Amino acid sequence: MSEVGIHASGVGYRVQGKRLLVDVEVSAAPGDHLGILGPNGAGKTTLMRLLAGELQPTEGSIRFGTEELDSIPPADMARRRAVLGTGIPADIPFQVRTVVSMGRYPYRRDPANTREADELAVSEAMARTDVGHLSGRLFATLSSGERSRVSLARVLAQETPILLLDEPTTSLDIGHSELVLRQALQLAQTGRIVISVIHDLNAAAHYCTRLCLLSGGRVSASGTAPDVLDEDLLSDVYQQRLRVIDHPFRDCRLVVAAD
Repeated sequence: MSEVGIHASGVGYRVQGKRLLVDVEVSAAPGDHLGILGPNGAGKTTLMRLLAGELQPTEGSIRFGTEELDSIPPADMARRRAVLGTGIPADIPFQVRTVVSMGRYPYRRDPANTREADELAVSEAMARTDVGHLSGRLFATLSSGERSRVSLARVLAQETPILLLDEPTTSLDIGHSELVLRQALQLAQTGRIVISVIHDLNAAAHYCTRLCLLSGGRVSASGTAPDVLDEDLLSDVYQQRLRVIDHPFRDCRLVVAAD
């Protein structure tokens, strides 16, 4: 796995005169599962698209290790980071296994890659996301939650050292939400870098090693869960009176509405 981290330094993003991100500092190292938190409109998806190289910052810089992100060729980027975005198309006219196999596309010209390696990566990714039983189904016939898990399997099959997951638990039931976030943490523990946008503060507290809280396009707090999940800070950011207490049976914090 990669020994390089991701570093965003002084990053800003402006579009049509509106500043969506301002002076953002964030970093992640191998072994981190970094959770990006914040209310709607805080800039979470914009930050993820910048980290993925889909957008270019209007201020500051983003580096993978010592390399500027915009200097890395697209083919190389596809082997370094995999991206799960939002707005997954529902009408893809392919079977599930074919969709997951699309994650192997960056390796099609790699002389060290083999068909056996591709098949193993696809099978393992489908097992991790509990979609093996859907292998022969048409993607377009799946429920929204099933499509989300298949799309995540495609990302996992890409076998990159960096995974960028924008709202990976969207449309998932509680069991599959726990499955997906548990897999994200386990992948980080193998030495990958995983960055996830997560709306569920309690899931983030349990499954993320570090957190970054955005508000109004700025970083309000970053660090470990106890550092970030401060009830006064959260109440101010989310405009909702919140309490932060010890979880009754998990070794983490628990955020609850106080009203």
